[in-house]
Amino acid sequence: MLTYYGIDWTYVILVLPAVFFALWAQYHVQSTFKKASSVPVSSGMTGAEAARMILDRNGLYAVRIERVSGELTDHFDPRSGVLRLSESVYGASTAAAVGVACHEAGHAVQHEENYRPIRIRSAVIPLTRIGSTLAIPLLLIGLLLNFSALAYIGILLFAFSAVFQLLTLPVEFDASARALKEMADCGRFSEEELTFSRKVLRAAALTYVAALAVSLMQILRLLLITDRRGRR
Repeated sequence: MLTYYGIDWTYVILVLPAVFFALWAQYHVQSTFKKASSVPVSSGMTGAEAARMILDRNGLYAVRIERVSGELTDHFDPRSGVLRLSESVYGASTAAAVGVACHEAGHAVQHEENYRPIRIRSAVIPLTRIGSTLAIPLLLIGLLLNFSALAYIGILLFAFSAVFQLLTLPVEFDASARALKEMADCGRFSEEELTFSRKVLRAAALTYVAALAVSLMQILRLLLITDRRGRR
């Protein structure tokens, strides 16, 4: 029912479209970032300066900003209290750079405020680690031995990664909303600059949606396969 002529149609119909969506989302964020990188900000403010501004406006004077290698490797490390910005963001005075930098500063503000979705997501991390270690072995053993209960446990553990991705969405959306509000309130950026920054952050958010879609389709596929094996 699920496999014809050696082709797994559950993968073709369910997972493959989601994978293509994820690939498109990755391309979209890169192309959008490139376009917005050609839009200079009239204030001349760099990504690092924009992030520093938001951190200081929220009383986060102790948070350091560091330059890191790579492209779009920007992130906030709450354990060390360091906001790390990539080469294309740290010293660039473009709508793309300030948008990404302010987004990461938004994450720092979230941690300072003990933002509830971050607390919930952090609580799921141990379960996600357990799931990533045990899910596939339990699933394979369950399928090989035709022991559906064990296979379903494996799928449940695998699903914790999708739960983590789902909880990541409000965290990312909120960080972008904080960034854009701070950028608008400070009066240092034009409407055009804000528009391009917004496009970059929306494109970046879409990659998280795509990753969740891939995980959900994989879970649905595994459920169909396990259900089919259980009926034999």
